[in-house]
Amino acid sequence: MGSLAMKNWQKSVLITLISLAIGGIYLLVVFEERRNPGIARQSASDQPVSPDDVAEVRALFPTSFDDVLKLQNTSVWMKNGYTMPYFPYAAGRIVFARSAGVLPSLQRLDIKKVIKAAAPAQIDDGISHGSRQAFAVFAEPGSPDLYATAIGVMDGAQEDYFSDVLFFYDDPHTIYDHWPTPVWTAIDSHRAQTGMSELQVRMALGQKTRPDSSAEGDRTVIYDQAGKQWTVTFVDNKATAVRSP
Repeated sequence: MGSLAMKNWQKSVLITLISLAIGGIYLLVVFEERRNPGIARQSASDQPVSPDDVAEVRALFPTSFDDVLKLQNTSVWMKNGYTMPYFPYAAGRIVFARSAGVLPSLQRLDIKKVIKAAAPAQIDDGISHGSRQAFAVFAEPGSPDLYATAIGVMDGAQEDYFSDVLFFYDDPHTIYDHWPTPVWTAIDSHRAQTGMSELQVRMALGQKTRPDSSAEGDRTVIYDQAGKQWTVTFVDNKATAVRSP
C-alpha cells in the first residue's frame, strides 16, 4: 500500500514538473516577443497607415436638438459638397420658394442660429421631412445675407441629426495640412487633376458620385458637380485620367 502511494506521489510530482516546464517556455516566448516587438510576424493584410488615416476630424454625435444648438455662433465647412440645397432666410423665415442652389465643397458657413421649421411637401431639401426639420441659418464670409440648410429631422419622438456627415468643424486646410500647395489650389478651385487621391477629388468635386465599383482607389468615378459631369479614373488611389466638363 505504501509503495503504491509513493508511485502515485511520484507521478503527481512528474506531471507538475512537466506543466511548469511548458508554462515556463511559453512565458519565455511571450517575454521575448514583447521585448523585441520588431520581430513579430506581420500579417499579409497589414497596410501602412497614411497621414490621411490619422488626421483628426472632429465629430459631435448629436442626438437631440439641444446638441445642434451648440453650432450657433460657430463656423463650419461643407463636407458633403454639392448635395445640400440651401434657401434664403429673411424676415425670420425660410424662403423655400427661392432655392439658392447647392452648397459647394468646403464652403465656410458662419452659423448664426439653429431653428426648427416645416418644409413644404413639394420641396426637396436633401433630408426627409418628418413633421419638422432642424435648419442651420448661416452667412457666408463677408456677406450680410442669411441662408438656411437642413441638418436634421424630427418625427414624433424620433430625432436624427446629420451635422457630422455634412460639416467639418475645423478648417480642412488645417486638418489636412500635409497636402501640398498645388493640391489645395485645385481643391479650392473645385477642380480635379491627375495625381490626386479619391479623398482629395471628393473634397474638390463633392460627394454626388457614381463609381463603377466598390474598390476605392482603383476605379472610375463620375462626379456630378451641380450639373457638371467630371469623370476621374484612379489607380493605386491616384487620379490617372481626368475628363472635365
